[in-house]
Amino acid sequence: MTFRSGFGCFVGRPNAGKSTLTNALIGSKIVITSDKPQTTRHAVRGILTRDDAQLVLVDTPGLHRPRTLLGQRLNDVVRSTLAEVDVVGFCVPADERIGPGDRFIAAELAQLRAPVIGIVTKTDTTSKQRIGEQLLAMSTLGNFADIVPVSAVSGEQVGLLADLFVAQLPEGPMLYPDDITTDNDTETRIAELVREAALDGVRDELPHSIAVTIDEVRRRDSGLQEVFATVHLERDSQKGIVIGPGGSRLKKIGVTARPAIEALLGEKVHLALHVAVERDWQRDPKKLDRLGF
Repeated sequence: MTFRSGFGCFVGRPNAGKSTLTNALIGSKIVITSDKPQTTRHAVRGILTRDDAQLVLVDTPGLHRPRTLLGQRLNDVVRSTLAEVDVVGFCVPADERIGPGDRFIAAELAQLRAPVIGIVTKTDTTSKQRIGEQLLAMSTLGNFADIVPVSAVSGEQVGLLADLFVAQLPEGPMLYPDDITTDNDTETRIAELVREAALDGVRDELPHSIAVTIDEVRRRDSGLQEVFATVHLERDSQKGIVIGPGGSRLKKIGVTARPAIEALLGEKVHLALHVAVERDWQRDPKKLDRLGF
């Protein structure tokens, strides 16, 4: 039997369903998800291993017209990923009309050597007629190897999408051990789980200002894992929003994030959160470097 291996990625404007689709294909939670744009900030690798292939999926930030240095760096992450992968999935939501952002991405993809698969995402959110219209509209955006409608939430056609990706991979050996699903280090994954909890329910202008770093992970004598994390914001006025009256919102962030961190580590966790202000970090090269961007 021929074994195929290689790299693929999903690209699309922010909130097109790329991260949810990555998790669905891999079969476990590799990437945090949120309805806030620019949730994904790093190229996260998810690894799908089958009897006939190993597909390494790189989940990328949404490609967009940047307004900050952070935005420029996120776009650089996407472009460097696109230059290296064997197959690209271009995601367009079924429930939103194709717009300038999609055409901007289609123009970028037209310059690639790698084959592009058109993906109409979130098919569980709208009617069959609307899905049909979106498939037709998507066909006008570029020269795709395939076009497929999928729902990451219901799992509909996720298996077919995996088959289409694998078919585009070159013959080759396994790239990772068959028992791992991501190459992201544990501290990065913990920081992302805290950020996911912090994004829940905040106002539209705040999500871009939130970054999370892990200060320390240590084990108590009792065996309990202690995780110390800092939530970084850009302005003093944002601290009150994140901390909440009497610390209620910060406590909720901890309560939400802790079970996911415990599931990741496989043991009980004490999570201590601290809030700090890094003024205008999205525009400051040194602060971006320090925060891992």
